[in-house]
Amino acid sequence: MAGVSIATVSRAINEPTKVADATRRRVADAVARTGYTTNAMARSLRMRRSNMILILAPDVGDPNFSNILVGLETEASKRGYGVLIGNTQNDPSRETDYLRFISSNQADGLILFTGHLPYGLGQSPDEARLPPMVAVNEPVIGSDVPFVGVDNFEGARIATEHLVSQGHRRIAFVGRAPNREIARLREGGYRAALAGAGIAVDPRLVIDGEGTTESGRAAAELMFVRDSLPTAFFCVNDASAMGVMIALNARRYDLPRQFSIMGFDDISFASFLTPSLTTMKQPRHRMGEAAMELLLTLLAGEQPKSREVLLRSELIVRNSVSRPERG
Repeated sequence: MAGVSIATVSRAINEPTKVADATRRRVADAVARTGYTTNAMARSLRMRRSNMILILAPDVGDPNFSNILVGLETEASKRGYGVLIGNTQNDPSRETDYLRFISSNQADGLILFTGHLPYGLGQSPDEARLPPMVAVNEPVIGSDVPFVGVDNFEGARIATEHLVSQGHRRIAFVGRAPNREIARLREGGYRAALAGAGIAVDPRLVIDGEGTTESGRAAAELMFVRDSLPTAFFCVNDASAMGVMIALNARRYDLPRQFSIMGFDDISFASFLTPSLTTMKQPRHRMGEAAMELLLTLLAGEQPKSREVLLRSELIVRNSVSRPERG
């Protein structure tokens, strides 16, 4: 209908600037008259590119996930990519199942929320089978996988310094987990802030935790068992902080008059707790955008300016922190 070759039609659709105006108009007219649309699956098979990104997350219900996902999807859409979400539920077999999208060319790259290389893909970033990938929120330790997240050490230092500035010297850290990099860095920032203020760390005030509401509640109860109470709790995340608040409210303590609570993340309901939670806000939307920008740079065969992007968290002051009671 357009009176040109198949190759010219392809160029007119995909690279219009390389085709003469008159030819491009004839092709556009033929496209409109026939209602032609490109076959994305056929193109994917021919070019061995899908323009899809696979996102592996251990729990899509995590309140940190949604805003990062919006940033990821927004940036992908701008660049002509779509996203596939694999909810692994911390199940290695599910991770292996999702990798079929990579092996069958249904996805070109990976975004990892899991903190480790996918099971079934190999455990060395030097293996040829590894597709371009970027870790977001939690780094993949012992690998060369590029990472986008917040500066957890610095954010925790700022949070602890805020408690110190309010007069607190007995500050508990809830959520110690040496095998998790985020928890390790946040504990490091806590310790650095205390050292900078000349405050010795009391080992009885550093409590293990899994970053869950239940582990926060259990940590607060353990303080009473040990009979070694702080005046303030710095929690590894907002979920732990909520657990601490639940335990203290159940014992009918007046918060924050008797105990101050500091969180980290600024999840959606942090401002609706009683008292509203003072915390460190992560720029989650920007984290998603930056992670996708980095991955698409790698997919284009280009070298990124940096393989680690650390964003600043912001202190959000609400009502859960006050000066400690005297006497």
